[in-house]
Amino acid sequence: MFSHVMVGANDIAQSRAFYDAVLGAMGAPAGFEDDLGRVFWATPTGVFAISRPINGEAACGANGGTVGFAMSSPEQADAWHAAGVASGGTTCEDAPGWRESAMGRMYLAYLRDPAGNKLCALHRPA
Repeated sequence: MFSHVMVGANDIAQSRAFYDAVLGAMGAPAGFEDDLGRVFWATPTGVFAISRPINGEAACGANGGTVGFAMSSPEQADAWHAAGVASGGTTCEDAPGWRESAMGRMYLAYLRDPAGNKLCALHRPA
């Protein structure tokens, strides 16, 4: 359904280091910068990118918005979360762990990136 997700960043170098760490924990290669200063992480299943806002205003997290990343295991979600906290992210929501919901059982871990964007690592058991 989605080709890519792009979020705003105020400090491209800080956000690039953060996303190199969390996306690297998922097995993604390091990001690459284009001639406009945007940074992209490409995988076989999609592209994630950061950019300074085009309108010149400060980047901020979407109120109520979350970008979710699919994880292959709870251990990968924990590694993702730990890499994010170690790289300038902040934990939010409940601690990483299993949740029961109307959508079934899932393992979730939440972070906010350096610009305040809310992120989720999600693993659904087979």
